[in-house]
Amino acid sequence: MVEEQVEPPVDEAADADRSTELVGDDRAEPPVDRAADADPPTEVVAERAEPPGDTLDGPPEEETETDELPELSQDELEKALEALLLVVDSPVEEDVLAAALGTDVARLTETLHRVAAELAEQERGFDLRRAGGGWRYYTRDKYAPYVERMLLDGQRAKLTRAALETLAVIAYRQPVTRARVAAVRGVNCDGVIRTLLARGLVEETGTDVETGGFLYRTTELFLERLGLSTLDDLPPIAPLLPEVDSIDEI
Repeated sequence: MVEEQVEPPVDEAADADRSTELVGDDRAEPPVDRAADADPPTEVVAERAEPPGDTLDGPPEEETETDELPELSQDELEKALEALLLVVDSPVEEDVLAAALGTDVARLTETLHRVAAELAEQERGFDLRRAGGGWRYYTRDKYAPYVERMLLDGQRAKLTRAALETLAVIAYRQPVTRARVAAVRGVNCDGVIRTLLARGLVEETGTDVETGGFLYRTTELFLERLGLSTLDDLPPIAPLLPEVDSIDEI
C-alpha cells in the first residue's frame, strides 16, 4: 500500500509579503535629497561672490582713512605750528606747513601772521619772520649779545674740518648762498653755517635775486683771526673751487 505524500500547506500571505519585499528591493530607489545636492553649487557661488580681501595693492580704503589726523581747531593749529617751527633748520614755505598740518594755505598764512604779531607785541626773546622764501623763528636782535656770550664764552675750540671747508667756500666765493655752499661740499651745511654765524666769522649780506636765499660773506673778525688785511691776501686756492655760475651743474 502506497502512502500518499502530503505537502505542507503554503502560507500564501507570507509568500506575497516576501515577493513584495524582493520586488521593492530590486526596483525601488532610495529617496534623493535634492536640497542637499543643491547646497554645494550654492556654496561655490557664494564663495565666488565674496569680495576679495587684502591684496598686494594695499589695504582697503577704510583702513587708510582711519590713519588720517583729525582737523585742528584754531588754538591747536597755532600750537602745532609752533612745534613744527621749533625743529626746522631753514625757512619753510607756507604750502609745506599747510600740508603737514592738514589745512589750507590761506588759513595757515593767516595763522602765521597772527603768531608773528603776538610775539612782537609780547616782545618775546624770539620772533617769527618770513625770510628766504619761508617762515622761521629768529632770535630777537635786542638779545643777540647774550646769545653770543653763551655760545662763544669757553667755546674757543678749533673749528672742525667741516666748518673749515664751509668757511673756505664762503671766503673764496662770497657772497654765496647756503644752497650753493652745500652744492660745492655735497652735504647739508645748515648747522655749520649757524656755528660760523655764532662765532662771528661770517654774516648775512642781502638775498640772492634768483632764489631769494640769504647771501653770506666773511667778516672783519675772519680777517683778524687769519692775520689778513684784505681778502686779496688769501692763499691762491680759489682755482680749486668751481665758479659760482657752474655750481648748478655739479
